[in-house]
Amino acid sequence: MRIFVTGGAGFIGSALVRHLIANTSHEVLNFDKLTYAGTLSTVEEVAQSNRYRFVQGDVCDAAAVRQAIEEFRPEVITHLAAESHVDRSIDAPDAFIQTNLVGTYTMLAEARGYWQSLEGAAKDAFRFHHISTDEVYGSLGDEGLFTEDTPYDPRSPYSASKAGSDHLVSAWGHTFGLPVLITNCSNNYGPYHFPEKLIPLMIVKALAGETLPVYGKGANVRDWLYVEDHVRALQAVFERGAPGRTYNVGGNNEKKNLEVVETVCAILDRERPRADGKSYKEQIGFVADRPGHDARYAIDATRIRDELGWEPAETFESGIEKTVRWYLANEPWWRAIVDERQADKRRGLAA
Repeated sequence: MRIFVTGGAGFIGSALVRHLIANTSHEVLNFDKLTYAGTLSTVEEVAQSNRYRFVQGDVCDAAAVRQAIEEFRPEVITHLAAESHVDRSIDAPDAFIQTNLVGTYTMLAEARGYWQSLEGAAKDAFRFHHISTDEVYGSLGDEGLFTEDTPYDPRSPYSASKAGSDHLVSAWGHTFGLPVLITNCSNNYGPYHFPEKLIPLMIVKALAGETLPVYGKGANVRDWLYVEDHVRALQAVFERGAPGRTYNVGGNNEKKNLEVVETVCAILDRERPRADGKSYKEQIGFVADRPGHDARYAIDATRIRDELGWEPAETFESGIEKTVRWYLANEPWWRAIVDERQADKRRGLAA
C-alpha cells in the first residue's frame, strides 16, 4: 500500500517510517514541517529506498497537503504530526492549538475531499488513522486502567488539544462517513527520542555530570511503551482495524518516574561508569513539579490484543537496556540537538 505519514521526521513517525521501509513492501511518503523536534537524520537509514519519499510541508497548509495527497495517491493516511511536549504546552499553548487542532482539521478536510474522489475498491479500502495519547483521559488514582470507553478528561493544554483532535476525527467519521481509526498510546521511549523528554534527558544530564531533575517526589506513574512495539501496533490497526474503532496501545509497564530514572542510572553505572566510581543516582535531585501534573496513566490494551493480535514484544527492562545503549552509541546525534536546540532546558513552570 501507499502510506502517507504526517510527522514522519519526529520520534514515533520516524520509527513508523523506518519500520515500514525495513519490514514491509509498502511505499511511504513522509510529510513533515521539520520543526524544532523534527530532523531527517531520524530516517537517514531508509532515505535511499525507492519506496520512500519526503515532502517538507505543514499540516495546517491546506494547499500543500492537497498537492502531496494528489501526487502520492495514498491508500492510508497516518496522522502523527503534533506538538507533544506537555511542558512546552504550558509555556506556549498557541502552537498546540494550531498544529494539533487546526492541523488535524486541515488533514481531515483534505483527506475527505480525496476520499470522495475515489471509486469502488479504492474508496472502500481508504483509511485515515489518527495517532493520539492516553493523556486525553486525564489522571487515574491508584487503581484502574484507561479503556477505549473511559470518558475524556484532559488536564494540560497539550492533552486538551489532542482530545479536541480526537473528537474532530470521530466527528468526520460519524458525519461524513470518512473511514477513520484512532489509537491512544501510553508513554513511548526508544531510539531517536528528542532529548527534552524524560528518559533521553536523564541520559544527557547524567553524562554531563548535571543534576537529574525529577519532578516533585518522582511518584507520578506512567505506562511505558517501546516505540518499535508501538509502530507494529499502528501497522496492525491501519491494515486490519475496523473503521470507526478506537484502539488503546500500552506497554503493560507501569513505573514511577523515580524508578525510571534510577533504572537509567543503574544501566549507565554498568555501561559507562563515572570516573569517580560513584553511582549516577547521586546526581538525582527533586525539583518543582509540573503544574497540574497527572498522577498516573495506565492502559488496558485488551481490545487490540483480542481483535488484532498485537502485544508488546519488549518488557520495560529489555526496552530500556536497548534505549540507553542506543544513546551511548549515538552520542553525536543527540549532542548536536542539545547544543543547537536547547533541548535540555527546563520548561513548563507557568511562572
